[in-house]
Amino acid sequence: MNLANKITITRIFLVPVFLFFLLVKMPYGNLTATSIFIIAALTDTLDGYIARSRNQITKFGKFLDPLADKLIVTAALVALVELKKIPSWLVIIILAREFAITGLRAVAASEGNVIAASNWGKLKTITQIIAIIAALIEMKFNIYLMYIATIITIISGIDYIYKNRKFINSKD
Repeated sequence: MNLANKITITRIFLVPVFLFFLLVKMPYGNLTATSIFIIAALTDTLDGYIARSRNQITKFGKFLDPLADKLIVTAALVALVELKKIPSWLVIIILAREFAITGLRAVAASEGNVIAASNWGKLKTITQIIAIIAALIEMKFNIYLMYIATIITIISGIDYIYKNRKFINSKD
């Protein structure tokens, strides 16, 4: 297993650690959780850079990287709803898109294809991360950042479906 994939797996293992510090009442828990979330977000950029710079892009990495993104973002969004920092309807829209695109990726994978992250997908991830960090630190106007992230999430979902519609229309 290459270094980039090891970093991605580490991001996955950070999810329960992040949730522990966010949801268990303790001194500096929110600050620690926010720091862990930021580290996870930065390592997403790092593992991609390492994979590209060392020519170590793998099908496993193309599958695992978006999964790691979805796990940390989903965990954060659900926890933020539980903490009453963001409305549940926004999270439902975001998660519906994630499930739809994950299903599309599964169909493509069953036919031997990997759907790599698109520019809209990358922008979606960036805006979601910024909005989540803003909500975690209770930044003023963080809800507007969450609205923007939700709109970009919808656009990226439409983009993935349109560009990969051949997998939706394929016959068994």
